[in-house]
Amino acid sequence: MSDSALKEKTSRGLFWGGTSSFLQQLLNAAFGIYLARHLSADDYGMVGALTLFNMLALLLQDGGFFVALVNRREVRKEDYNSVFWFNLFVAIGCYLILFFCAPLIARFFNHPELVAVARWSFLTLVLSGFGTAQKAYLTKRLQIKEISIVNITAVVISGALGIYLAWKGFAYWTLVIQAIVLGVLTNLGFWLFSDWRPNFHIDFVPVKEMFGFSVKLLLTNVMYVINNNVISVILARFYSMDRVGYYTQANKWSSMGSSVLVGMVNSVVQPVMVDVADDRERQLRVLRKMVRFTAFVSFPAMFGLSFIAPEFIIVALTEKWADSIVLLQILCIGCAFAPITSLFAGLVISKGRSTAYLLSHLFLMLTTLSAIYFAYPLGITWMVIITTGINVAWLFVWWMLVRREVSYTLLQLFSDLAPFLGITALSIALAWLTCRPISGMVWVLVAKIGVTALLYVVIMRLSSSVTFKESMQYLTRKLRPGA
Repeated sequence: MSDSALKEKTSRGLFWGGTSSFLQQLLNAAFGIYLARHLSADDYGMVGALTLFNMLALLLQDGGFFVALVNRREVRKEDYNSVFWFNLFVAIGCYLILFFCAPLIARFFNHPELVAVARWSFLTLVLSGFGTAQKAYLTKRLQIKEISIVNITAVVISGALGIYLAWKGFAYWTLVIQAIVLGVLTNLGFWLFSDWRPNFHIDFVPVKEMFGFSVKLLLTNVMYVINNNVISVILARFYSMDRVGYYTQANKWSSMGSSVLVGMVNSVVQPVMVDVADDRERQLRVLRKMVRFTAFVSFPAMFGLSFIAPEFIIVALTEKWADSIVLLQILCIGCAFAPITSLFAGLVISKGRSTAYLLSHLFLMLTTLSAIYFAYPLGITWMVIITTGINVAWLFVWWMLVRREVSYTLLQLFSDLAPFLGITALSIALAWLTCRPISGMVWVLVAKIGVTALLYVVIMRLSSSVTFKESMQYLTRKLRPGA
């Protein structure tokens, strides 16, 4: 594939992946604000306590085969069929185990109500078993537009249902039912857009061929999920459910911001990196372009959210969520670098370095768990500060792995990140000074957003940033009628 064709393919994928992620998070934000105003911290805590169990089960169901399929140079229909049946059987098996373990989970958290909540929540596991192979098929063919339509439609319908249920007083069941409906619609949509269908000729030989690669991804993702959700378990076990709710709310909003970029990057990084895997110099050029674009969007978005957190929480969610403010500000700092970490990890995977990928997450998990063990007596704020610091520092571990593959030097990394970090910091500092005389939470919130965004764009334009120029040109071309 030529450089121009690859650039267009990457740009199209980034555009649709980014548009989809942005619209999904915008919709989730709108629905989330309404639900947060009508549900309590305890309601979010009830569902948040089960997050780790839910996510671990989903990972076991996937088994790492989604990424394994996407990274294969040549994928046959037999490969998709093998993964489909394997995922479905594992999903059903895991659900049955969790169904009977629900009383044990409820006893662990000292909340009997969790038995029914867990059994219904874990149904999303079975639903995902039907869609993994279909989503891999669409992703492999870079049908990001179709995936985007499915995801956005599912979010709109499930979100509208969530609003209705919250209005009717369903409390935490609102979040459970909303998640189930989202799973049904998402996986149904993948089936509608995919022209591949499974057959009953069940052969697990392709699964065995991919197992060595996929099992490392599975173990890695398990450690990643534990690393990111262990705080919720500790809070639910040793604190009250409202503490879990405050942390869940802060984590939700910070993750919502970074997942736009992570979703955009993940939608194209592995297919594109596989396409240029035989040309090391070309791969470095592609990587640096993606790093600069990611920093260009991620830094102002996430540091900006940290900047407006006090006003946003009070105005949008009301004062009952004030305990989430500091947690949100801290988490946003880590999330600013998360898309870049995801980009580096994607390159490592595209090179087939699943062992390195596994070991990096293993040491990250062990480091995080050790830090939480010592920070636990200090309280939730210190646990979040320390774990966020570890996650940011781990970016350089991923960089060292990337350097071995494409000779990406530390100076090049610094030159790719520093301008966007500096301009973001300058924009926020000037906005803070500008907005100081303003009174009223709503007006301060509006002013902070408007002034910071304006300053960032103006400074970018004055600095003659190539990334800014290319992004604006591509966006203008896409928005032009007939484009």
